[in-house]
Amino acid sequence: MAKLKQLLIYLMLAALAITTGFMLRSQLMGGSQVALSSEESQQGAKAILAVNLPDIEGENQAVSQWLGEVMVVNFWATWCTPCQEEIPEFIEAQKKFRDQGLVFVGIAIDQPDKVKMFSQEFGINYPVLVGGLNTWSLLEAAGNRQSALPYTVVINRSGEIVETYLGRVNLKKLETLLTPLLKQNPQTGQSI
Repeated sequence: MAKLKQLLIYLMLAALAITTGFMLRSQLMGGSQVALSSEESQQGAKAILAVNLPDIEGENQAVSQWLGEVMVVNFWATWCTPCQEEIPEFIEAQKKFRDQGLVFVGIAIDQPDKVKMFSQEFGINYPVLVGGLNTWSLLEAAGNRQSALPYTVVINRSGEIVETYLGRVNLKKLETLLTPLLKQNPQTGQSI
């Protein structure tokens, strides 16, 4: 019995070390880009756009309502330190680019009351939706094979994934990507 307890403790410590390693790696990498095949990109975009989740007020919201805008879909949790660090920058970018057709959509994988309190405390100025454990399958469909947070997906006006980031996003790199996307016509993909 003592050996079983010892084995369980070792397994828990190993799991903790692996999780910490992934979190540290994602924080240090500053939002590593995840390459998706064309098919994965299409399936991921369809999965995200098909989702209906409650917002922080409990009202069901369809992600597809923002199709035609440039969307930055950010999967996060209140307990995730890199998530907490990037959200103020997302608030700033939403304010800066809102009038050009940008919408951040936060999908929190957390308890609704914690998400609501966090959103109000931070003054999040973009839609925040609350996903349950089934949201992890959405992350995987969008290319997150590590099941790590934060995970950010950029979708153009035509509803196609153009980039994904695992870990904390480098805002300068994100703005460089967003600037030309915000100038594109959704029907033609050409600059406006």
